[in-house]
Amino acid sequence: MSAEKVDAGVAGLAAPVRAGALVVCDAVSRTFRRGGVEVAAVRAASCRVESGMRVALTGPSGSGKSTLLHLLAGLDTPTGGHLSWPGLGGLPRERPGTVGMVFQGPSLIPALDVVENVALPLLLAGLGETEAVERACAALDRLRIGELGVRLPHEISGGQAQRVAVARVLASRPRMILADEPTGQLDHDTGDRVVSVLLETADELGAALVVSTHDAQVARRLSRCWRMDDGRLGIEAAS
Repeated sequence: MSAEKVDAGVAGLAAPVRAGALVVCDAVSRTFRRGGVEVAAVRAASCRVESGMRVALTGPSGSGKSTLLHLLAGLDTPTGGHLSWPGLGGLPRERPGTVGMVFQGPSLIPALDVVENVALPLLLAGLGETEAVERACAALDRLRIGELGVRLPHEISGGQAQRVAVARVLASRPRMILADEPTGQLDHDTGDRVVSVLLETADELGAALVVSTHDAQVARRLSRCWRMDDGRLGIEAAS
């Protein structure tokens, strides 16, 4: 499905898009082909993420959580249904800084030190070097890892690298934050701090926050719960 077709999907929605809807999924599916076999990662998922929403995306491993987050971020293209970003003005990858993604796996560039990794998206978005570095350092300090700034990714632990990835998103000040198991490699206290920083930053920016997690304590800190099961999305009422 082409980007133009994806972005135009909002016109086919039965209900009007309310003000503040950043991304809208209407019966969105994503199927992969592996060894001649089709595997459905997401099956006809319908949802919307609005400004200020706080969503916990739960479900077992392999249920489609990561794929759904990648679709919401515009990093993947659906094989069925309609996906649009009315509150962002179109595909996020064409508007740097509007969506911040914390990936589950390693995402730092090995040749860049920690500060450079955090500052890079800001530089690519056109920010001056001085301001980009200042914002990168402030984000690292907020996550209590400012002392790691001059280290290379191979010189820090997996948990520290995950916090650097969170800092990179926070420094960009996005309108929507998508975090894929951001506490999975962290101890309880550090994970709790990371979730607090994500919530505080989303509050300050008025940004939406969607966090995929296996941790029930993390899920309880967000006001809504979406659950994935075998690619199917279930949405519970807001608490």
